[in-house]
Amino acid sequence: MPDGRTECVWSGLQGDSLSLSIANAVNAAPGPVMLVTADVQAAEQLRDHYAFFNAGTDIPAVIFPDWETLPYDGFSPYQDIISDRLATLYRLPQLGRGLLIVAAPTLMQRLPPVEFVTRNSLILQTGERLDLERVRGHLDLAGYHCVSQVMEHGEFAVRGALLDLFPMGSDAPYRIDLFDDEIESIRTFNPEDQRSLDAQDVIRILPAREFPFDESSIKLFRRRFRAMFEGDPQACPIYRDVSN
Repeated sequence: MPDGRTECVWSGLQGDSLSLSIANAVNAAPGPVMLVTADVQAAEQLRDHYAFFNAGTDIPAVIFPDWETLPYDGFSPYQDIISDRLATLYRLPQLGRGLLIVAAPTLMQRLPPVEFVTRNSLILQTGERLDLERVRGHLDLAGYHCVSQVMEHGEFAVRGALLDLFPMGSDAPYRIDLFDDEIESIRTFNPEDQRSLDAQDVIRILPAREFPFDESSIKLFRRRFRAMFEGDPQACPIYRDVSN
């Protein structure tokens, strides 16, 4: 091809020969490979087959999750889904080799710029100093909700010298114990009984949304909405919810 890439056409593949061919192509590729499937079910099936044929290697296969909502639905995707999407977006720029599987409907959704995810991420580690009010402001801008008890992704709670936080992309919530303004310990905890578990040295906090939600972004949304749609914008629940 003119840009130096090679083109490979497969035909007549039967049974698992497609999965085997994909595994061989990924192993031979010097960088990441993206595979587009018809739907999410086909993506999950190909990932499982790829794992079977590539069991002896450490080249990963990653599915980029779908929102699992329809256009114009009046509700947002589940927080766990957004968490998985943000974790994948954060990981992709660092993926040297591997297979990224994306369903065609998912591929049509707009994504945030790379710098949005990295700029709104935060690394905390034991022993460093932490300005609790500054971190709380960062979490607010990143889309986290302040609650009385942390139960799911995108929530945080402040209780004296304790900061409970369930970061996006994390398998478990964290309890950060402060001594004055220094992080004394970081532990995972069980959100069901709130009991502390394993100690951690470093944690990564991703933004809670795939889009900015600060004052300037809300103003930009309102201006573009009014330019795009006729009539009274206050009659639209989405416009009212974002404005409020």
